[in-house]
Amino acid sequence: MRDMMGLMKQAQQMQQKMADVQAELDTIEVEGAAGGGMVSVTMTAKGAVKAVKIDPALMLADEREILEDLIVAACSDARSRSERVMQERMAEITKGLPIPPGMKLF
Repeated sequence: MRDMMGLMKQAQQMQQKMADVQAELDTIEVEGAAGGGMVSVTMTAKGAVKAVKIDPALMLADEREILEDLIVAACSDARSRSERVMQERMAEITKGLPIPPGMKLF
């Protein structure tokens, strides 16, 4: 029965740590870029877009499609960076726990 109580306590601690990380992910910002930095997107580690910066040289009517593609690429880059940050934070919490590979906790 002692082991069960210890396990319950451990689960509660992990739950609190996960809540703390979730709150922290709202404040962590990552930046993705495309076109050699001509377009950059800043978003939170949870994926909320905060800012988009576009080099004025891309603001030409006949460059619209290129600009659209670069914005999409910059968003994708920022999203993959945010996912890495999430994975790193979760690895800190779950260190030592027998969690199956590929299992996502959020």
